[in-house]
Formats: sequence, C-alpha cells, structure tokens
Amino acid sequence: MSGFDVEAEDADGLDQRVARAPGELDPLLESGERKPRWGDELELVLERFDEKGRAEGRWRAFTITVRRGVPGARVRVKVLRRRKDACEGHVLAVIETSPHAVTPRCAHVPHCGGCSLQELDYAAQLAGKLRLVREAFDAHGFAGRIAIEPVLGARDPFRYRNKMEFGFGTRRWIHPDEPRGVADGFALGLHAAELFSKVIDIGSCAIQSEVADRIVASARELAVEQGLEAWDLKTHTGLLRHLAFRCTRGPSRAGTRLGEVLVNLVTSTEAPERVGPYVAALLARHPEITTLVQNVTARAAQVAIGEKELVLHGPGVVVEELGGVRFAISANSFFQTNTDQAEELFRLVREEAQLTGGERVFDLYCGTGALGLALARHAREIVGFEQVSAAVLDARRNAELNGFTNARFVEGDVLESLARLQAGSASPFVDPAAVERADLCIVDPPRAGLHPEVPARIAALGAPRIVYVSCNPRSGARDAALFEALGYSLTRVRPIDLFPHTPHVESVLTLERRSA
Repeated sequence: MSGFDVEAEDADGLDQRVARAPGELDPLLESGERKPRWGDELELVLERFDEKGRAEGRWRAFTITVRRGVPGARVRVKVLRRRKDACEGHVLAVIETSPHAVTPRCAHVPHCGGCSLQELDYAAQLAGKLRLVREAFDAHGFAGRIAIEPVLGARDPFRYRNKMEFGFGTRRWIHPDEPRGVADGFALGLHAAELFSKVIDIGSCAIQSEVADRIVASARELAVEQGLEAWDLKTHTGLLRHLAFRCTRGPSRAGTRLGEVLVNLVTSTEAPERVGPYVAALLARHPEITTLVQNVTARAAQVAIGEKELVLHGPGVVVEELGGVRFAISANSFFQTNTDQAEELFRLVREEAQLTGGERVFDLYCGTGALGLALARHAREIVGFEQVSAAVLDARRNAELNGFTNARFVEGDVLESLARLQAGSASPFVDPAAVERADLCIVDPPRAGLHPEVPARIAALGAPRIVYVSCNPRSGARDAALFEALGYSLTRVRPIDLFPHTPHVESVLTLERRSA
C-alpha cells in the first residue's frame, strides 16, 4: 500500500503492515492504549547500556534498545522491531545531550562494528559494567551476600590493544558524506557495523598502537601500487585476506612503550612471486617490524588463521613479559589483548590464590598457561589442562622459556581429563597418584562458562579454594551458584576492565570450601 509504513505485531510477535499515512499520529499510541509498532516515533531517556553495548531506555512498559545511543541522553527513536515488551529502534535525533557524552577519538565510531561505548565517558563505562556484574549475581541469589568491588579500570583506555586483525575487501564501505560515484573497490580495515560484506578503510584506530596505524596505511598503499587483489567474500577469489598485528611493550620512548612487532599476513595461496616483493617493500618502510609471518588458507571462513604458516622475516614470535614471566607469542597464540590490564588481572589472581609455596595448583582451561605460569614461582606444582593442542604446545614452551620445572600441561577436554584422572587412568603427562588432590583450582573458561558436569568434577578435587576468572558475568554467576550447591561459598567478586569502550567485563571470583 503506497504511502503507508507503520507495522503492527501479530500473535507471534512479528511485525505486519497496517494502514497509516506518513507522519500521521496515532491517538491510541499517544494515549498508551496500543503498543508501539514499526515506524512509530517515541521520545525517551536512555538509561543504561546492555551486555551488547546497546543503549536502553523505557517508554511506558516497553524496553527500547538502540545502537549508538549514549546513556543519559533524551532522544527521539524510530521503532524498527517489536517483540513482546521490548522494541529495537534507531535514534533519529538527540533532544538533550547526555551529561556523560564525550567526543570519540576515532572518526569511524558511528559506523565501525568495534567500539560501542567510545562516546560515553570512561567513568560511566565502568559504572555501567559494575551494574551488569551486580545484576548478573543478583539474578542468581547473591544479592546482599557478597562483596562486589568497583571495576578496576585501565590507566589509559586508549591504545591498549596488543593485537588487532584487519580484513582486505573488494567492497569499501562508503561514508554518507562522500560524493556520489566515488570508487568502492579495494579496502583494508574493519567491517562496518551490521554489514559484514563491507570494509571500512581504517585511517586510525584509537585502541591499537600508533605504529600499527602506520603499517596499515602502508600495507594498503603498497597493495594497490603492486596490483594485489583483495579477497572477495562472495566469489571467494583474490590473494590478500587479513593483516594482523601483535605488539609487545618495551622501554618508554616519547610516550610509547613499543617493543617487538609481529605482522601476520593471511593470504589465499603462497604466491611467493607476488607476496615476496610486497613483504620486502613493507619491511623497507617499517624497520620496526621485528618478525613477519604468512598464514595461508583457502577456506571460505573469515578467520586470520591458516593451515600453513611461513616465517618470512625474524623469529616468528614476539616475547612479552608480565609480572616477571616471559611469554613467547606466535601469530596464532591466544594471549590477553590488553597487556597492562592483563598484568593487573594476574595480580588479582595471585592475591586471591593466597599461595604459600607448598600448593599444588590445577589451572583449568589454561590456554597458553599464562595464569598458571604467573603463579609458578609461588607454588609447589602447576598442572594445566587445555583442549587446544597448539595452546598446550605454547604453554610448555613458555614454561621452558622461564625455566619452570614445576609446571606440566595436559592436553584434552577438561571434563574428560578430570574424569580420567579421578578414575585413576594413566596419562603421559600426569601421574594420577601424584595429583589426587588439588590445593587450589584456577578456572578460566570461555564465555559460555562451564559444562554442567564440570563443577562437580572440580569440587571432587577437594581444593579448599577456587579462583574463577569470568569473562561473562551471566555465566560466571551461574557457575558460582553451582559451586555453592556443591559445598563452596562465593566470598568475593573483583571486576576488571580489559576491554575499554566495549561492554565486556572480566571478574575474579573467589570461592572457599565450607567446612563439614
């Protein structure tokens, strides 16, 4: 029906069109006698951000969620979707600016799919993250029973990422202010928000190192000069797929702490006759690159990991030091992306571990062994458990790098490994008779948290204390409640911000075994 663009909700909560002329106000909406529909314009105050970084406000009995809204602002919103008592919308106008609004440092913020909170001042970001943590634990019955500390913020919430991945693309995202008809071909940068097929040409990213900004600019310019094709997401053709960085800290120089720089070039084929001159030109422009590797993958999946890795310059790894422990980090290693805050996280874990030097520590979901190795000097023995074979290899190498002979790592699914251990099955790395009991368990699971059977397996180890590193307040609170049902008490929650300008927040949870 031409000229009509308002929608209603059917019995299943889906939007359906109904007749209403553009701009015509619905008196039933104004009076509150009907629910909002697609196309309705509502005025409300944005009150908070959710776990996805979206701003939320209330309009009568409805929760209204918008992207790129700043909590504290009064806005006019167009409703795009409604489901039950929640609506998604788009901000049409800011009527009153939020007292917490700041000018973002990055020009790409309104359109990039990365930082969702850079327009919100950092103190308000930390307050919002604390609220997310409190609400998660309140929902699992911990309200008023535990101490949740303020979120430990970063000293500098910018230029903090030691790892970034950029994508090459054949479809450049066009800024609304650009003139009609500009070229939309080759691009190197980050994907546009909610538009994965388009790549924003990134001039500068405010959360990565400045040297990475410069290398990205050179990589883009040299690729165009040499006629190298970007990977096309639709046709699955082209050579250049990703450009990734890892930067370590070094001595402070002119306000920076740049140490070693690893560049990872991901391509669809080896193509040495084309990649070689490209890499040589990039290294000539940037002698600060200490190592450069090429990962090769022909898979359709858009991940910066290859089936084959070639070291084209330098040792293929960079070395970082946290709390006196050195870590060799390869292109495909997992390592905390915020080095300064990772050091603070390790400090919190050490404080909560309360080691005296004689303890056997189980490091569950240990990854490359970072947390366990950070405790190795303070414990009798570290036993790490991890499913990813490459991570286990990195953990063993890092133990050797630091001369730790008291750290061992078991490869395999954590649930299966603990079940075998408790059944007395032999392992090539762990003698069940030697690890029948843990004095401390460090648990650092993925965002989804623990498999439902894992808490009982951990509790059966008999450790007096569990230190759980949570990267998701909801799953962390859920798992803490499971441990409480198994004889532990949650005594402390210490949140820490490892990802400024995003809604993500980590927490260190301390659980102590109740006496019989």
